[in-house]
Amino acid sequence: MKFFIPAANDHTRAEDVYHKIAQFAQAPITQKRIWKLSWVENGVKMESEVGRPLPFPYLTGQELVLAIFDCENLYKICTLTHGAVKGTPVLVVKNSQCSVVYFSPDINSN
Repeated sequence: MKFFIPAANDHTRAEDVYHKIAQFAQAPITQKRIWKLSWVENGVKMESEVGRPLPFPYLTGQELVLAIFDCENLYKICTLTHGAVKGTPVLVVKNSQCSVVYFSPDINSN
């Protein structure tokens, strides 16, 4: 999957928005960008994907995931009101039950 940010009209805008979200969420900007994250929480398999809403337990309604960041010992999942422009990101602790799918490596293509 090619890197994108929901509602960004082009690659340049997507990069700009990604950098602003990272800054607000205090997350690192890396060349490897996460598209999907799967994990187990309280025995229930969860999945987050850029461009789709978070699972029901997070009560974010239909807000789309805008970005997922790898922050050393945890992941930060950002929606509009959770880490992108206000609020705090949804935090997922890294462990052996986490699985990541990255966007295709060519993030500089238009």
